[in-house]
Amino acid sequence: MFVGMDFGTTNSAVALARTDRSVEVLNFATTAGPASTLRSVLAFENARRDAQRRILPLAGHDAIDAYLHGDGDCRFLQSFKSYLTSRSFTSTAIYGAPYSLEELVALIVSQLRRTAEAAGAKVERVVAGRPVRFVAEGGEEEDAYATGRLVEAFAKAGIGDVVFEYEPIAAAYYYESTLRHDQTVLVADFGGGTSDFCLIRLGPGRAGLARPEDAIIGTAGVGIAGDAFDRRIVEHGLSGHFGKRTTYVSDGKVLPMPAWVYAKLERWHHVAFLNTPSTLRLLRDLRRHVEHPDQIEQLLALIEHNLGYHLYRSVEQAKRDLSQADETVLRFDHDPVLVERRVTRAEFEGWIGKELAAIEHCVDGLLESTGTGLAQVDRVFLTGGSSLVPAVRAIFADRFGEDRLSTGGEFISVATGLAQRAREVFGG
Repeated sequence: MFVGMDFGTTNSAVALARTDRSVEVLNFATTAGPASTLRSVLAFENARRDAQRRILPLAGHDAIDAYLHGDGDCRFLQSFKSYLTSRSFTSTAIYGAPYSLEELVALIVSQLRRTAEAAGAKVERVVAGRPVRFVAEGGEEEDAYATGRLVEAFAKAGIGDVVFEYEPIAAAYYYESTLRHDQTVLVADFGGGTSDFCLIRLGPGRAGLARPEDAIIGTAGVGIAGDAFDRRIVEHGLSGHFGKRTTYVSDGKVLPMPAWVYAKLERWHHVAFLNTPSTLRLLRDLRRHVEHPDQIEQLLALIEHNLGYHLYRSVEQAKRDLSQADETVLRFDHDPVLVERRVTRAEFEGWIGKELAAIEHCVDGLLESTGTGLAQVDRVFLTGGSSLVPAVRAIFADRFGEDRLSTGGEFISVATGLAQRAREVFGG
């Protein structure tokens, strides 16, 4: 069996390809039943230790259960794939024990490896996914640095032989399994942290190429995807409830609330960083001087009750609702914090206008750089969670027409294609 691993910002998956051409996406056990994806999250419960008093980390659904239903003394980590380009994030201390970023990633990869081994696979070499562009916070590309960190993380998980494939190319292999004739396809894969694109010739004719990769016409990517959309919902739809637009008086001057506090609130994997003694002291002091102290009280409650994950689940639900309806109520009710706000699809699309423009620019740039006209693209295959956002779909419908759009495998297409690629790479 050949193994494909998709370590994602929000979700991860693993698939097995067999010599009989079949591919199986493996399931993970959860309290709600089998799931085809593993949430890319970790939990460290202070009370859960081995005989040597070392903490036993939990990954995926077990981590979420521990965070939601444990005794409360728990460190919860998420979206750490976003830090692969950060040269300043080398390690973090969890209850006094240091963990490098590579070790954190290895904990998720190890869970994927164990799942594959339980299905009978011998996991010594894998094909793993990576975005077309690893983009740092400042916009610079950090492909070699981030890939090197992934290689080290897979090695720490016991996998020394790893070949990386662009995620949209993996999604292309998934789509290709449905074809009976050759097509030029634009694949658009929308993950949690990046949006990646590939122009590729797919179909029976690809098998006759000396090198399968010769079918690739071009690739492109941008560091914008589902997490960025979530941030805009928080920025425009929720931050005001937590005091972003209130003011305080200092030395006779009317000043705005510190912007850095809300910059962290808007990034779901940064909310926990606000729970420090110095930040809490600052907010309690500001509460005595602000125009709306009740809003700062709500912010303090959100931080002190460790409700960041719950908040972003509400944000994700609202985003899903707006993919199906013209408006929804963004509701977050976790005592003592209560937020209810009506959000329309038109509002949401206005909030993410900058991100939509960046995606459009990336797609147009790929077509231009490869000399590909709109009429030369036979099919557009959209996959990944944010491909379900109507405004994202409209980018492609406006250019190519609805009749040329295909969708599917939003959360498993990449893992499936990676396993198929592993069969090509390792199976001769």
